[in-house]
Amino acid sequence: MKTFTPEMLLSLDGLSTGDAFGEQFFKTKNRSRIPRRELPPGIWHWTDDTHMALSIVEMLTEEGTIVPDILAKKFAYRYSREPQRGYGKGAARILKMIEDGQDWREASRAVFDGGSYGNGAAMRVAPLGAFFKDAPQTIVEEAKKSAMITHAHPEGQAGAIAVALAASLAAKGMLAEPHKFFAEVLRYLPDSQVKRQIRIAREIEGNNVAHAARLLGTGQRASAQDTVPFCLWCAAHYGDSYENALWTVVAQRGDLDTLGAIVGGVVALHVGQVPETWLNHREPLEG
Repeated sequence: MKTFTPEMLLSLDGLSTGDAFGEQFFKTKNRSRIPRRELPPGIWHWTDDTHMALSIVEMLTEEGTIVPDILAKKFAYRYSREPQRGYGKGAARILKMIEDGQDWREASRAVFDGGSYGNGAAMRVAPLGAFFKDAPQTIVEEAKKSAMITHAHPEGQAGAIAVALAASLAAKGMLAEPHKFFAEVLRYLPDSQVKRQIRIAREIEGNNVAHAARLLGTGQRASAQDTVPFCLWCAAHYGDSYENALWTVVAQRGDLDTLGAIVGGVVALHVGQVPETWLNHREPLEG
């Protein structure tokens, strides 16, 4: 029997649309559209952020829980079919090793010394938070399991846990109260640099985007530490509007598709929908 929740699918729509939208602004010609908030034309193709999120949604739909051995194979299978989706070099190496039969436990530690602390586990996990929205301790455990296949480093896992918690709280309307939102994320988040940066994010006023971007980072180093805190700050202060939150994200310089995926997957749960005009631009999802 397949299991899914409307919230999980809504988060997937928000994530994939934000991912595809953010990807458009790596193109110089589209940067001029930002001050006018003019949507890029044509079809917006999504990236590895969405590709890996699809595996998580499939996993939860089939099993109702993350089974790392199965999820690793799903990640590797999708990668083998469409390696051109924008996978980072490290992730590509890990997934190719898994595809070739190596145990994910070995592969995830072989590519990076101590494991990856990149933002890849965080970018794909918001639908998981939506699925388990009423069970924060379960979210911590399930998000960690979803992350460790490619991110053996505790910081990479902390980034995934933070985003999954944020998604669950957004689904319960808590973005309307930023300080309570941050307090609940911090309550369950393991000690980490990600947690320390989120504590800093909690104290930054909502009208100071440039300061938040400088202090927290916008994914230019593609680490969980310099990506997730700004995404949560943006969701907390601009989450009353999917459009406003995503335009705020792409006005920055950084890992724009990942910023869009994280913020989109969280904020969609608070506002309850993704704008139809945006969905019409997004490349259709598999299945």
